[in-house]
Amino acid sequence: MKIIVTDRVSKWFHSEMGLSDGRGVRFFGKVYGSTPVHEGFSLAMMPDDHPENPYAMTKKDGVNYYVPEDDRWFFKGYDLIIDYDASHDSPRYNYVENGEM
Repeated sequence: MKIIVTDRVSKWFHSEMGLSDGRGVRFFGKVYGSTPVHEGFSLAMMPDDHPENPYAMTKKDGVNYYVPEDDRWFFKGYDLIIDYDASHDSPRYNYVENGEM
């Protein structure tokens, strides 16, 4: 799994979440809601500066964006592309199949 964070959304994370070098954001699946790839589950995020046992991680502008191993089930088979959605002033999540079984 790859996590891709665009320049535009990186600026949003820094501004809206007050992130700076060395900080982190954890992405995980939660009950309720839906995504294009899961019914009954949605994507959640939270600041977390101490990644433990990451399944996937990328660093962008000094910030670690990651998915913990415990949430592999939610992302398995997909790469996560995070972009900025100006119409909602928030991140937009795109799931791209990667062939992982």
